Amino acid sequence: MSAFPPVTEELVRRYDVPAPRYTSYPTAPEWSEQIGPADLANALQTAGSQGLAAPLSLYVHIPFCKERCTFCGCNVVIARNQHTADRYIAMLAREMDSVAQPLADRRTLSQVHFGGGTPTFLDEKQLTSLWQSITRRFSIAPDAEVAVEVDPVVTTRAQLALLRSFGFNRISLGVQDLDPKVQKAIDRIQTEEETRSVLEYARGLGFGGINVDLIYGLPYQTQESWAATLQKIIAMRPDRAAVYGFAYVPDQRTNQKRLPVAGIPRGGEKLNLFRTAWEAFTGAGYRPIGMDHFALPDDELAKAQERRTLTRNFQGYTVKAAGDVVAIGASAISDVAGLYAQNARGLPQYYAAVGEGRLATERGFRCSDDDRRRRWIINSLMCNFWVDLGSTRGWERELDRLARLESEGLVSVRGSEVELTALGRIFVRNVACVFDAYLEHGERLFSRAV
Repeated sequence: MSAFPPVTEELVRRYDVPAPRYTSYPTAPEWSEQIGPADLANALQTAGSQGLAAPLSLYVHIPFCKERCTFCGCNVVIARNQHTADRYIAMLAREMDSVAQPLADRRTLSQVHFGGGTPTFLDEKQLTSLWQSITRRFSIAPDAEVAVEVDPVVTTRAQLALLRSFGFNRISLGVQDLDPKVQKAIDRIQTEEETRSVLEYARGLGFGGINVDLIYGLPYQTQESWAATLQKIIAMRPDRAAVYGFAYVPDQRTNQKRLPVAGIPRGGEKLNLFRTAWEAFTGAGYRPIGMDHFALPDDELAKAQERRTLTRNFQGYTVKAAGDVVAIGASAISDVAGLYAQNARGLPQYYAAVGEGRLATERGFRCSDDDRRRRWIINSLMCNFWVDLGSTRGWERELDRLARLESEGLVSVRGSEVELTALGRIFVRNVACVFDAYLEHGERLFSRAV
């Protein structure tokens, strides 16, 4: 599907409202500090009882960055001294001990993801120490997806070669935009040449599923400058591209208050930037994946979406998602046995907990059976643009709301099956909101859907 559907200004006005991105359901505003270390320990024990064959995912959060970008919404720690990370790596090893014990013999990882921050803030010695800590406690499945996020400006060829030797086979390059004026506004300076060099070297090492992260809706982006960035990226031919809408939430991310507000595209202007990306990537042979990704036809994400088996977790779209995700590091979020558990976000609090031999859980949420059903439905809509509710009984309220969306051309409802139209895919977050039982509580906290 290459044609971007026509979108009226009235439709944009109606659906440009705060809406979750649904990396989790229930979403973070519903989480509570009543969930603590004991809850995660019990959930890990439940997960461990599933046996050796059950796949397990490990996420490792590396929060360090040398500078804070003004657009960033991640939990980061600005550090100039390389040795700042030494204590953190030691604490990660201790946390893994606390996590691994209740898991018993369930230690085989089908997915490993290093995120940040900037994972390649760590030098080769530090990366080696961290990887050895992981492999002493867990085994990596032969077909595991082992991924790392990198900043092309700070990542060396030696680091890439080392990661590849460990078995890393997926890589995501943070780019955002290649236009100098936009880069200056967001404090993220990197050249086309730096980006291409890292991408091509990673490809030569044998990394597959090479992804490039882009953001639309940044200050001073114009149709012309954005189109130029897209053509440069497409010429590099990454396997995948993530094209995220900029989440402008200055009340939650105070670093964003330094952005030139008047230069930020909004509403229809912002949507047209996504239209430009859609047309550029699909015109170059990429397929639209989920709500904001594009992949080459032979990429595993594209094949999974064709089979309606694509899924998603906190690390993004994947075909290797495990039933349980164990996350370590400051602010990291585990998703285990129906429990979300987020670690302490500040380093002092994280160090204090782990240093005492405790799990660092600060808050979370325990999903009910209804939460799990709704989570599955929302995930299917966000990934595969389709869901079969199994029955219409119990979903009368939602089906009534879907009927209104159907009258506007966003969905097609056939019995218990709900499928998004081409137009509905553009507003998939709005469609998913139909099944959110909590949305009215915290909708003001979310970024806008357009």
